[in-house]
Amino acid sequence: MNSRRRWLTGLLSYGAGLLAIKSASAETETTPSTRFPGDPTDHNVVYQCNKADPDYHRAILFSVGEMLRQYNDNVTIVVTAFGPGIHILAKKPLRPVDDEIRQRVKSLAQYGVKFHACGNTLTSLDWTADDMYPFVQVIKVGAADIMALQEQGYSYISW
Repeated sequence: MNSRRRWLTGLLSYGAGLLAIKSASAETETTPSTRFPGDPTDHNVVYQCNKADPDYHRAILFSVGEMLRQYNDNVTIVVTAFGPGIHILAKKPLRPVDDEIRQRVKSLAQYGVKFHACGNTLTSLDWTADDMYPFVQVIKVGAADIMALQEQGYSYISW
């Protein structure tokens, strides 16, 4: 009886293992793990960042990280910052920005996340592109950037 139970337990464990392998391979099939540089991605998203609240920043950056984990290199992510939200992209922000948030922004940029800064907001602060991190792209109007990206098929996420 004891050997029968071990045999049945082993069989069930083997079946569960096969199901896990099949499930993992099905997930891999829908999200390619490698892409050639320059290949278009299947998923595109733009996040709006226009507030000075640290919890708001953490929520956006957490969501960006989750998108990267979900889609690996098969997603293009843009964070467009304007108004009070632009300070997360500044080398020397005029508003308080947590060190944790600053590090997350830098880290996400290394993973290919694009950060856009509103030129109108920069002008209102007497800033130039030199006041932003080197990976930040300055665009003329933040809201227009979001609209243009949506017209190109980007999904829009705002808090």
